[in-house]
Amino acid sequence: MNENNYFPDKNRLRNNYERHAGARLRITKELEVHIEEALKSLPSHILVKARHKNFQSYHRKYLKLLRQAQETAEESVKITDLIGIRVVCPFIEDLSLVEEALKKNFDVIEVERKGSNQTFREFGYQSIHLLIAIPAVITEKCGKADCDAAEIQIRTILQDAWAEVEHEIVYKAEFNPFDEPMKRKLAAVNASLALADTIFQEIRSYQRQLNGELEKRRGSFYKMVEEFTNSRIFTGEASSSPPEEAEPAAPIDIAGKSIDDMILSALSAHNSNHFLDAVNLYSRILEMDPNPGITSLIYKHRGMANFARAQYQDAIDDFTKAMELDNQSYKAAYYRGIVKSVLQQYQAAIEDFTLSLSIHPYQSFCHFRRSQAYYHIGDYPEALADCETALSLWPGSPAGASVEKFRNLLLGKLKM
Repeated sequence: MNENNYFPDKNRLRNNYERHAGARLRITKELEVHIEEALKSLPSHILVKARHKNFQSYHRKYLKLLRQAQETAEESVKITDLIGIRVVCPFIEDLSLVEEALKKNFDVIEVERKGSNQTFREFGYQSIHLLIAIPAVITEKCGKADCDAAEIQIRTILQDAWAEVEHEIVYKAEFNPFDEPMKRKLAAVNASLALADTIFQEIRSYQRQLNGELEKRRGSFYKMVEEFTNSRIFTGEASSSPPEEAEPAAPIDIAGKSIDDMILSALSAHNSNHFLDAVNLYSRILEMDPNPGITSLIYKHRGMANFARAQYQDAIDDFTKAMELDNQSYKAAYYRGIVKSVLQQYQAAIEDFTLSLSIHPYQSFCHFRRSQAYYHIGDYPEALADCETALSLWPGSPAGASVEKFRNLLLGKLKM
């Protein structure tokens, strides 16, 4: 029968809807689990929320689509979002990652990008909608539900917040605000949320870049330390020399740059072996007289750049200033102990390592370096105790091989 030509029987619709309600609920829960599994490897924490329409929502949408079908002379009404999944992401960049992951794991029937056709003057509902086929493995387990597809909505947290509010005050309301001041207020709120999303993404991208430079700098530092300290123990002399310093680059224009920008430039210079440039940038930041916490951090960074230049006393001075400004800076104490170990000032190094461990006792690498310092002054029992502690805190680590090798050396010295 052509549905355009009759008034639907609400009781018949309700009976048909409720006959499949149990299967829809089971499918909804199962689909939620499958989607969470498909997204669990993504870097951000993704929230998956599932729901299936209640009858009132179903009936209201059925009538709306029926009226549209009459206008377009369509033969039937098909509701594709009886089962809906909302995927909420922290950042804009997560949206495409989620979409690609879902396309790899599900049969996507249709993709709709809500709000993509809005001009720069318009602000409204934004979301990526995927219509997916419900996997056969789920329907075989849960039964048929009078629907073979489900809708997945992919949004950021702020897009989701706007959608929730808009749904309540615009979509569901019987009376919508239509005067211009009220419309402008709604547009301003949505624009603010869209701007906040963009800013959060910019901060996230900047943070990733900064962390990447920090990780690279940290890795090169630990590699130098390994070469200096391990070779002296196992071969009797240091086989490492400071990395060759690159020629100074063209002066970096810091006009208008923030401290964060300058730190990123300094880290990049350090990682490119432009150590003097890094030192100069850190010195310029210190001239800006930042607050004590930032100043302590900058002294620590500059100390590592001076260490890379083999300017060991300058490095010690910087780490000392960092600790004077922040007496909880266990890393500055550890780094100063490293420099003193390189200078073969082992008793002084032990004191710095001990200070660092008194602030943060669960540092496997600090126990290991103190163990090596004890070895050099001939205190093998203390060296072995620290070595054992380092191994217990460092199980399965790639660096554990060096610790294990050193432990065997100590056992030989102690004839155990």
